[in-house]
Amino acid sequence: MKCCRLSVLFALFLGAPVLSATKPNIIFILADDLGWADTTLYGQTALYETPHLERLAARGMTFDRAYTASPLCSPTRSSILTGLHPARTGLTAPNCHTPKINLQASAADSAPPDRKLTSYNPVTRLDPKYETLAERFQAEGYATVHFGKWHLGSPPYSPLEHGFELDIPHWHGPGPAGSFVAPWKFKNFKENYPQEHIEDRMGDEAVAFMEANQDRPFFLNYWQFSVHAPFDAKAELIEKYRGKIDPNDEQRSPTYAAMVQSLDDNVGKMLDAVDRLGIADQTIIVFFSDNGGNMYNEVDGTTPTSNRPLRGGKGNNWDGGVRVPAVVVWPGTIEPGSRNDSLITSTDFYPSLLEMTGMKPSPDQEFDGVSVVPALKGYQQDRGPIFTFFPHSTRVPDTLPPSASAYLGNWKLLRLLHHGEAGAHEDRLYNLAEDIGERTDIASAEPERTAAMGKLMDEFLTNTGAIFSKPNPNYDAISETLSATGFRPTKGCTLTVRKGQLVVKAKEANSHVTLKLNQPIQPGDLELRLSLQASHPGKIALRWSEAGVTPTFFRDRLQHSAPFKGAKQESTTIPFTAKEPVTSFRIDFMTPAGEIRVSELEAMREGESISLWMAP
Repeated sequence: MKCCRLSVLFALFLGAPVLSATKPNIIFILADDLGWADTTLYGQTALYETPHLERLAARGMTFDRAYTASPLCSPTRSSILTGLHPARTGLTAPNCHTPKINLQASAADSAPPDRKLTSYNPVTRLDPKYETLAERFQAEGYATVHFGKWHLGSPPYSPLEHGFELDIPHWHGPGPAGSFVAPWKFKNFKENYPQEHIEDRMGDEAVAFMEANQDRPFFLNYWQFSVHAPFDAKAELIEKYRGKIDPNDEQRSPTYAAMVQSLDDNVGKMLDAVDRLGIADQTIIVFFSDNGGNMYNEVDGTTPTSNRPLRGGKGNNWDGGVRVPAVVVWPGTIEPGSRNDSLITSTDFYPSLLEMTGMKPSPDQEFDGVSVVPALKGYQQDRGPIFTFFPHSTRVPDTLPPSASAYLGNWKLLRLLHHGEAGAHEDRLYNLAEDIGERTDIASAEPERTAAMGKLMDEFLTNTGAIFSKPNPNYDAISETLSATGFRPTKGCTLTVRKGQLVVKAKEANSHVTLKLNQPIQPGDLELRLSLQASHPGKIALRWSEAGVTPTFFRDRLQHSAPFKGAKQESTTIPFTAKEPVTSFRIDFMTPAGEIRVSELEAMREGESISLWMAP
């Protein structure tokens, strides 16, 4: 640790008034993307090693059914700091590092006909109008400090504007800048030695803070960068786990296993520090994760991890995306080494920590979460239903449409928002006690329970004022099908299907459609063949795009065309040559207003036919 860092800490905090020793310290450790099956706390991994999380659990309570309010990071982080659900704040996506500032969620009234729902614009910053947990502690005289990932906005939306007196490394991005292992790319924050690991550095900074503030209460927010992308780790740890890999286990990335160990090592560093400083008995420690494990990126030739037996992962509302590890240490109150299967969620931490520290909310302050102190004292707490909300659809495996979930006891209602008949919601029901993998929808077998939980969901969406996409009044199922196959009408035409034929109605000359190919066509001498019938004569012009070639969309200079006579069914062929794989076509129907019906569209390459459209 460099002296200049310590001097900053001393300057900020040693001059502050000291509160009564009865005020407990708070250390909140938040992992990034650590799944429920990524630790040794739940008996679901044979690869990862988390002995320090076991040490932590031996001092406190492990929650078996802890949930995040969202399957992605920024929304969950906002819910921890505000006690408010992302459905209420509108901060529902991890886009707080993007340039656009939007503090009010909105949904459009209409969309193109190939979209079932309208577009949705979420909030992109944590609005300073919400009183954060840090601001509440700061008002009570606590020293407040943030280390690690933030991802809720750059200045003026950084930790320094949300109640934290110190923020290291003062970074707004979704992961560590550049890499975990130095050299890093943080602005104004450099490594202390070659190959320094960012998690080790954050742990060192946190310990230095505790050393400088051991005689006064503090709120230390240590939000780890681990185990989010980019996927890199200490070389010696990667080699360690390479020797432990079972190729038949879904958890088989040595790099990710090494990242988990660095996360765990720095949990141990926190425990060692509170013990050495003699403040363990007056320090509450919370360990939690912001969402489930990553099941869609690739590292070491596999996915980073697996959430089995849970279904899905980060980025969707299956339990693999929202059920996470959770441990709370509260010396003198929580029975060491205890477990609890009461439902808790990320909005519960704010009101719980207030009660645990003997503080009150600000006047008129309300929470979507509740205090789970009864559970922390060892009772089976029925805190009522909990909810998740994710009005987006990602491209991750096993993805869902925009959705929300309600949990009550062992029951889960999964609502697909406006995904049912005529734009109605579609409700699915799962008994998690018997079906932890959410494979069997029993809504039809449990109509009364489904209706009752659907009512809870209705009340939640109404109470929070949740905004999400609306049914699109312009929606056309055929347009959606065409869009799914890659076809899209553009200038001056409509595109439909009639009796298996692709029907192009030209409202003006030079109308065209585009076709984005699911699989690129290899380069060479090619032909585009069409079988069509037109209302009158004209010609067809072809443009195409090639992978890695600019202009990136269509190569206007390589335009080829062919005439058609109209009136009768006929075939026409347009030859062209591509130097790189062809990724899309633009077909211009250069004819006066009228109608063209295409029954067959194919690309030919070296005698091979690649069907692009075929009437049944």
